[in-house]
Amino acid sequence: MKPILIKNAKLVNEGKIVESDVLISGQFIHKIGRDISSDTATVVDANGKFLIPGAIDDQVHFREPGLTHKAEIYTESKAAVAGGITSFMEMPNTVPNTLTQELLENKYQIAAKNSLANYSFYMGVSNDNLEEVLKTDKKNVCGIKVFMGSSTGNMLVDDESTIENLFSKTEMLVAAHCEDETTIKANIEKFKEKFGEDISFSMHPQIRSDEACYISSSRAVSLAKKHGTKFHVLHISTEMETSLFDNSIALKDKKVTAEACVHHLWFSDEDYEEKGSFIKWNPAVKKPSDRSAVLKAVLDDRIDVIATDHAPHTLSEKENKYLAAPSGGPLVQHAIPALMEFYLDGKISIEKIVEKMSHNPAILFEIEKRGFIKEGYYADLVLIDVNDPWTVTKENILYKCSWSPFENQRFRSTITDTFISGHHAFHAGGFDESLKGKRLTFYRK
Repeated sequence: MKPILIKNAKLVNEGKIVESDVLISGQFIHKIGRDISSDTATVVDANGKFLIPGAIDDQVHFREPGLTHKAEIYTESKAAVAGGITSFMEMPNTVPNTLTQELLENKYQIAAKNSLANYSFYMGVSNDNLEEVLKTDKKNVCGIKVFMGSSTGNMLVDDESTIENLFSKTEMLVAAHCEDETTIKANIEKFKEKFGEDISFSMHPQIRSDEACYISSSRAVSLAKKHGTKFHVLHISTEMETSLFDNSIALKDKKVTAEACVHHLWFSDEDYEEKGSFIKWNPAVKKPSDRSAVLKAVLDDRIDVIATDHAPHTLSEKENKYLAAPSGGPLVQHAIPALMEFYLDGKISIEKIVEKMSHNPAILFEIEKRGFIKEGYYADLVLIDVNDPWTVTKENILYKCSWSPFENQRFRSTITDTFISGHHAFHAGGFDESLKGKRLTFYRK
């Protein structure tokens, strides 16, 4: 690849904003500094835009294989690149569920051919595949995913001995969806008795309640601490759960960590009346006080990572009544623009956004040479213009499902350019698909 010289950028990295140029040579950042010149490089004038390390999304559902009527690795990775997400980690509840090493490798082969972003895939856990799980290569696979509560596939792990053995025997990071199935089932029956099939979407946070989340999360955290497991709790949605996590030690030394998702930071139960099934997620979007508490925990470092839980469904699926409408929604294209609204409103600094979406996923998952703007690191870079407003419409949505919970939302910031391992993959709304993303690798002994 011809060298690329990014000039006049506001570089955001490791808690600082500095005016700088960046010279890219091949796949890597070659030089960072003021007044860099090159006779051979293609010059990209940032003209004062923010330059951030590409976001690393540690939780997406790209639906391939088996559910490609909803999404594909190609379509969703393309939307991610347009949204400034340069690497993703995809979940195992595809069809068939990713419960064998052969099925896991098949997903890597699909991504190698079709993904525009860098990629990794979780190995899934069931009640009876622990031996297969323990074969997972920790240098080439991001982690192990366990559903300790209802899932969208058939991957609920409710055998206590399986969970105990997983936590005690694995050397890899275990990521978990934590909601208590017994509590949820009891709540569903209670609401069905009262309302029949006419349950309102506004009742979703009462059915998948604060208690259901806390019972499962607190039990899992206790088990992880008992066994010294490296344990990551996904999509924290309640104020109650934030008390489970610690900010007194550095992330690299933490054994128990947590993630917040954009939709739990943006929406609340006050939005169900307008949005209905389009903000039906598991765990549920809850009260404004929960939303505020989750943001506070992000800001004070009890919650370590911000992700999307991108999980698209078709419009026809989402237009069903409450009990039949699936949970989940698409987010990778709009996550950073949404967080930039928080930045422009003074709710979070851009340095903290970069920390939670780029630096911390790289530290937590021990990703090799990504997540930072450093010489010798892969050139995964994103330019953001905070003076270029746009509105989300059907016409500019890139998800295969063709809808977004952010439709008609006006964002004040635009992602103008995305570089993937030195390749200028996205510029001014257009894509260069001549090179694909790379498999993530990990610094693990």
